[in-house]
Amino acid sequence: MAKIKKRLYRNTQEAKIAGVCAGLADYFNVDVVLIRLIAVFSIFLGGAGLITYLIGWIIIPVRK
Repeated sequence: MAKIKKRLYRNTQEAKIAGVCAGLADYFNVDVVLIRLIAVFSIFLGGAGLITYLIGWIIIPVRK
């Protein structure tokens, strides 16, 4: 049986800003609202979430 290779992509069709959270939700097979809540809380609890989001925006490719 062939092993399916999972890849992380930004999901711009379900995006609010850049699709980073939607892509992470697709990759981990969880609800996008959960990922967005975690992102917002991490932004307000020290600011590391904003830097992480911006880095994800730059390095995660867009799904075609």
